[in-house]
Amino acid sequence: MTSSRNDDAILDAAERCVLAVGMRRTTLAEIARRAGVSRPTVYRRWPDVRTLSADLLTRELVALLPAHVDGASRAQGVDRIVRTVSAARTHPLFVKILETDPELLITYVFDRLGASQHRILDLLDTAVRAGQATGEIRSGDPAEIAATLLLLVQSAVLSARPLAEVLPPERLDEQLRNVLDAYLRPEE
Repeated sequence: MTSSRNDDAILDAAERCVLAVGMRRTTLAEIARRAGVSRPTVYRRWPDVRTLSADLLTRELVALLPAHVDGASRAQGVDRIVRTVSAARTHPLFVKILETDPELLITYVFDRLGASQHRILDLLDTAVRAGQATGEIRSGDPAEIAATLLLLVQSAVLSARPLAEVLPPERLDEQLRNVLDAYLRPEE
């Protein structure tokens, strides 16, 4: 098995463990057992479950993102963002973590950006620049607009559950679509 295949097998095993028992009860030993590799193989790559879980979350979130941003219209771009937010909000791994171990996400909300957030910012910045070039997106600093979009979409993923009674998922998607379109629409 190559290192990359080992990494994939280990991350897949970690996901199965987390879905079964939550992040706090997941151990590197159990992940190694489920992946069919030795514990030293896992420890060489990840010193602890927290580091492995960060890589797992990054892998799963990045898999939801488009590989690149094409010349989509503002409406198509907004729709793509809303679909991605909805997919993240309903992804079994994120649902499990939000239900059992939400404190694992605190670092990425209050302290620093993770790898997936940097990837999202890069994609959003590129999309904003492309939309500004065609007149589909309002003027302004693309990095600031991208950062504001990230704040909006993170909130729509992380805070959706407590608001579900007032704002069910399908209505949240529609409200998010309205907010994003209004924010990105060029000034008249």
